[in-house]
Amino acid sequence: MRQWREAPSPLAVFGKCGNLDLLVAVDAAAERLGLTAGLALAQARAMHPALTAMPEDQAADARLLEALADWCQRYTPLLAADPPDGILLDIGGCAHLFGGEEKLRDDLLARMTGFGFTARAAIAASIGAASAAARFSEAAITPTDDERDLLGPLPLAALRLSSDTVAALARVGLKRIGDILDLPRAPLAARFGAELLRMLDRALGREYEPLTPRLPVAPYIAEKNFHEPIAREEDVLATVERLATRLKAALAVRGDGARRLELALFRTDGVVKRIAAGTSRPVRDPQAIRALFVERLAALGDEIDPGFGFDLARLSVTIAEPCPDEQIGLGGHEDQAELDRLVDRLSARLGRRRVSRLVAHDSHIPELAVAALPAQAMARAELGWEAFRRFRVQADLSPRPLRFLARPEPIEDVFALVPDGPPVRFRWRRALHEVIAVEGPERIEGAWWSEEGGPARDYFRVEDKAGLRFWLFRAGLYRDMARALPRPRWFLHGMYA
Repeated sequence: MRQWREAPSPLAVFGKCGNLDLLVAVDAAAERLGLTAGLALAQARAMHPALTAMPEDQAADARLLEALADWCQRYTPLLAADPPDGILLDIGGCAHLFGGEEKLRDDLLARMTGFGFTARAAIAASIGAASAAARFSEAAITPTDDERDLLGPLPLAALRLSSDTVAALARVGLKRIGDILDLPRAPLAARFGAELLRMLDRALGREYEPLTPRLPVAPYIAEKNFHEPIAREEDVLATVERLATRLKAALAVRGDGARRLELALFRTDGVVKRIAAGTSRPVRDPQAIRALFVERLAALGDEIDPGFGFDLARLSVTIAEPCPDEQIGLGGHEDQAELDRLVDRLSARLGRRRVSRLVAHDSHIPELAVAALPAQAMARAELGWEAFRRFRVQADLSPRPLRFLARPEPIEDVFALVPDGPPVRFRWRRALHEVIAVEGPERIEGAWWSEEGGPARDYFRVEDKAGLRFWLFRAGLYRDMARALPRPRWFLHGMYA
């Protein structure tokens, strides 16, 4: 619970339980007066009329818990929120970075106190034992295989059982965990359910209880603590380059490169700022990674408020792909590398979804033949414009217009010398166009096994008297009218430069 230092009177938070208003949390001043969670609000006010009571806000509490869990990632990436008031941290392999388990716990509690929170923390070999110790015991660290001694004197609620199960156990005189440790298991399961034994076994470490991380764990992580918080953009970028240099060595060992990176900046007041950046191709170059975050910081501007400074920076590679070494300087890869750098800079500055590239699809229908996808799309999922260009040349297709309409627009007053011939006059958007040059037709039909594309299309490239060039098509053939098919219609699909 967060303490309100400026509160003029004892403070309590109440919530609904059926038709009753019950206290769900009290501050230290209210606790000294004998008020506890679970007491009826009316009774509490009768005992102490000066009590300040506020309704609980479960949504705000959940957001605060998530923010605190986000901040706790400074200790380990393997953590999860344990509503309504807990956070689980898997510190295996991390404690030595803080001087041991005891120093890690002391550092966490000291920082929480500095933020204005009253917090309890305990370390144990199982999630159940750590949760029980933090909420119901004064034990700070419980050695492995000592869970039985820890849990014995604690109430059964420490096993994270439902209130109905705890009440049912209390009715038969079972109030503490020690009361059920040596009882026959079959009768307990038959009367109170298998969940009772499952939670007991998890707390004792007999059954493994997985921890699902709040965020995916990055395959590559590098971080740096600062004795004095940093706030300047130049210092942040210099830190990014140093961390990228450390990541480069780890990536090179496995032959990987970064495709998606995330920079987490931990502010001294507990706020965590996250900045993500993507790349067109796997990269390991620290200078290239620094350039990405130059653009991201420029795009975000004041959103990255340093406050009183950042005391921890962490650079993570959230998505990595194989990045084999290549020969450079003798081939034609330099232009492609420059294009990739341009795409990365634009994506970082403007946003990943605002920079797109054309990807070829297996279809002859023009509006289905290509699609615009983010330019930094995964390499294994894209063909790219060059593949589409090769496909077009191999298929001997006529040049496509530079500008396609979002969807073909119907044209009116079309006049052709012969029914299935090219138009010599048409009206589009109320303007009449006289055709002086025509090339075509190019017939495109949908796949016979599907309905895509509709009837056959005959495309024509035409030029009018004003020098404007259009890409038109006729959907359907006049000869098909004998088979009771719809009358052919004309559409404009695009314009040439």
